[in-house]
Amino acid sequence: MLRLVPTPIGNIGDITFRSLEAFENAEMILCEDTRVTKRLLHLLSERYDFFTPPDARFVSFHEHNGYERLEEIGESLESIETVFVSDAGMPVISDPGRVLVEYCIENHIEYDILPGASASVTAYAASGFGRGKFLFLGFLQKKGSDRRRELRRAMESGNDLILYEAPHRLIDLLGEIEKIDPDREIFTAKEMTKRYQRYHRFRAGDFREYFPSDSVVRGEWVVVVEGIDTKSNGVDLTVILEADLPPKAKAKLLAKLTGESVSSWYEKIGGRGG
Repeated sequence: MLRLVPTPIGNIGDITFRSLEAFENAEMILCEDTRVTKRLLHLLSERYDFFTPPDARFVSFHEHNGYERLEEIGESLESIETVFVSDAGMPVISDPGRVLVEYCIENHIEYDILPGASASVTAYAASGFGRGKFLFLGFLQKKGSDRRRELRRAMESGNDLILYEAPHRLIDLLGEIEKIDPDREIFTAKEMTKRYQRYHRFRAGDFREYFPSDSVVRGEWVVVVEGIDTKSNGVDLTVILEADLPPKAKAKLLAKLTGESVSSWYEKIGGRGG
């Protein structure tokens, strides 16, 4: 049987008893990085005397070799106790665990997902944004018009957004958000559950006060963007925002419905259609 097991996103104390039990019973452990997982299990055995590190086969399983690995070990998933772990957090969320789940479903293999820590949901709870509905985008494409288009459409959806970003691209991301809507509220969470955990909540146009240079953005980041009200007088504004209209015509319609100026809406939609 395959079990997808969550690991702490930073603080080792967030491991669950069910996760420890799954590790102890494992005959094969699939890992994004075997070195990371072996170190985690060593630290767990040092902290918790009752935990015995498994005498298991460790197999690398990541985004570049997942399908190839399944050709090697796929048939054994049903017959031996197998655990999959990502480097940190919930399996399948922005990691190759999805490939395993799809394989099990297609081949009628029993599997189980253990609940545990998730940086995305933890950051959303910490943000204080109250819509209760959000879009999780994970990592956007690294660059290009498709990245900007995806971000713009998500920000115009009316939902709160949750994104992951690498430290060397965080300032660029905040700048992109500012261009779309400088008044949008943003929440950032750094190194969650770790010693240097930091939270910041600010207006997009003010992000440079918190991030004056790349030197302050080291570590792992979750970015939460507050959604906007897409309804005015009972009309869903997303219909207009997504309509195939010239930008100026779209801005005029939005201005009439919301009372905001045409120039303000034209700037928000970036002076482009679609």
